[in-house]
Amino acid sequence: MEHKDNLLGVLKTLFKWKKQIFLVCAITGVGAIAISLFLDDYYESFTTFYAASPDQALPEPVGIEAGERDYYGESEDIDRILTIAESSEVANYLISKYHLYEHYDIDTTHRLAPFKVAKAFRSHYNVQKTKYDAIEITMEDKEPKLAAQMVNDARAKVEEIAQNLVKKNQKIKIATYKKAIADKVKELGLLSDSMQVVRKQYGVYNTLTQSEGLAQQIAQAEAKRARENARREILAKKSRISRDTIAMIDAMVSGMDQQLIKLNSLLDQFNQGVGQVELLEQIHEEASEQLSLDKERLKQLESINNSHINTIFLVEKGEVPIYKSRPKRSIICVAAVFIAFLLSVVTILILDVYKDVNWREIINAK
Repeated sequence: MEHKDNLLGVLKTLFKWKKQIFLVCAITGVGAIAISLFLDDYYESFTTFYAASPDQALPEPVGIEAGERDYYGESEDIDRILTIAESSEVANYLISKYHLYEHYDIDTTHRLAPFKVAKAFRSHYNVQKTKYDAIEITMEDKEPKLAAQMVNDARAKVEEIAQNLVKKNQKIKIATYKKAIADKVKELGLLSDSMQVVRKQYGVYNTLTQSEGLAQQIAQAEAKRARENARREILAKKSRISRDTIAMIDAMVSGMDQQLIKLNSLLDQFNQGVGQVELLEQIHEEASEQLSLDKERLKQLESINNSHINTIFLVEKGEVPIYKSRPKRSIICVAAVFIAFLLSVVTILILDVYKDVNWREIINAK
């Protein structure tokens, strides 16, 4: 077996070219050092926060005992905050506020200027979810203080947008409740008018006491009529009693009969209308209770809408970085030298393997 077909042959070949390999690695190393020294230093600042549960924006239930609420958002809430953080609205806000066209040296008159500045911004801006389900925004820049300011402003803008979305939904609910309350007020007015008509038509004014009162009056009238009839019968048997007295008693009994007819008529009329009145009263009472609940709910929604709503929980704000995040000059130099060494070795081995090949004959072969 020849040396070139085993490890010793490879080592022998490389050792023969050791000066050339060393020279390539040295030149590459010096070049990498020189290039890395001209690279700008970038500093990275980051902020970490959790998404809040949308339950924080809900009012306490009216008339029901409040249960436990989640303070931290679920996966869909985290996704919503991530979407907001990566949105063009946040990017455009930071680009405008910090004049990033000038900062990134982009010609504003160029037709691709918006695309270029957005691309430059995205290369320094990053949003991600941590393994603990927190959200982390990072921003790097040549100026450490600017990186911290931008990352904190990005977080504040995300919170503002999230709050506006919640408040927008609340305003829709507020408008819905206002319309429902207005409709309920109209409904109560119509119910009140209907009750007045029915009460007047059937003479029903108090469903609880009026029926009992009418029945009592009829019972008393019937008892009085029975007494007068009994009295007449007794007096009619006595000859000393004048006929005028008997006639007066007959007139009183006749009046009592008319009274009973009237009372029974009123009772029949009352019984015909009491069901309608009670139904209208029940509907009116339920509508009034619902109106009170809707008004209380509206008051709570307006109060929450006018107050601060937590959409995120801050864990760590962006601090001014002390150490640069990139470039890692030592890693760049070591990687460049290592790659140069590998390429040199591969090139030498290929040349050594095919050194006996007559490339001219191969090229000129017909």
